[in-house]
Amino acid sequence: MIQDPENARRLAQNLVELLAPYEEELIQLERDAPSFGPLRRAVGIAIAEACYCISDQPIPEENLVPPAGDASNRAR
Repeated sequence: MIQDPENARRLAQNLVELLAPYEEELIQLERDAPSFGPLRRAVGIAIAEACYCISDQPIPEENLVPPAGDASNRAR
């Protein structure tokens, strides 16, 4: 199990870079042979999951609530 989030992001980025050309090739193959569709979808799902891992960053708690002096709070 990967404990370091930065290491996980690097691995996910490497996976995207590795799989993206295969997905493009599978898209071309699927046009001629629809039987490649499930494999292309599986590769696409793996890429999507890796992208989620790359972009999954915790939201800082201070951004959850606007500051007390914020204009939107004064209008209430």
